[in-house]
Amino acid sequence: MDNMIFLLETFPHAVAGGLIISTVCSLLGVFVILKRMVFIGITLSQVAVCGVAAGLVLGIHPYIGAVLLTTAAVIALSYPFESARIPRDALLGILFTGASALSILIVSQSGFGLHEVQGMLYGDLIFTNPLDLAVTAGVLSPVILFLLMFLRPTLNVFMDREASQVLGIRTRFWELLFFVALGLAISVSSQTAGSLLVFCYLVVPSSTALLISRRLGAVLAISAVCGAASTISGLYFSAMHDLPTNHIITASSCALLLILIQPRIFRIIIKKCFALRQ
Repeated sequence: MDNMIFLLETFPHAVAGGLIISTVCSLLGVFVILKRMVFIGITLSQVAVCGVAAGLVLGIHPYIGAVLLTTAAVIALSYPFESARIPRDALLGILFTGASALSILIVSQSGFGLHEVQGMLYGDLIFTNPLDLAVTAGVLSPVILFLLMFLRPTLNVFMDREASQVLGIRTRFWELLFFVALGLAISVSSQTAGSLLVFCYLVVPSSTALLISRRLGAVLAISAVCGAASTISGLYFSAMHDLPTNHIITASSCALLLILIQPRIFRIIIKKCFALRQ
């Protein structure tokens, strides 16, 4: 209990920022998986990193660079690819490889030190400052409000696009709104929490929830709780044992999935680990 109080007193911005990011990304991740576009998370995270790099070189705030470039990417990805010559997955691969290469090329000419560039590009949740928290809360609050207010049309479009068109639902409009909301969430979250952790939040908690329940309300609640639980436990172990924050949260999220879905396998892994240490 004392250690938890120490965590809250020493890293209040990291705890608050982590809970906000994990909750929003975990909820958005449910729809990403239902749409069968898992790799859009890591692609947009890498595009956001490229936007941060461009912002550093051009002298604009990294948040602005990330948001502008990610918004342009999601507008392109919102195009209905059913009749296109290449699938959306191919475009995701092109964007990911292009953004990865371009971000390295940009920062190589920036004049910043390697450690400084890594911190700016890939983030570290434990170092969240008041400005990061304010920007994160300011951007992600409207995103979660949009998702909750327009849950039904978004779900209809993602579950059955053709039936939604027959019912007169503007599928292109709702898909575009969702992708813009997703792009904003990822671009801001990646600057604070890093691309790996944001991708984890989009995929692991939502996968856990979808494996546990088939009811949408329960899935959304479980996903948010799993994201928050892995964040708190990861921050705790990171602070207490001086471990890399983003990576321990990611590992905690995967461990939580194993505990809830396959507890027997998790127990075997723990026993093997203790056996190796002895």
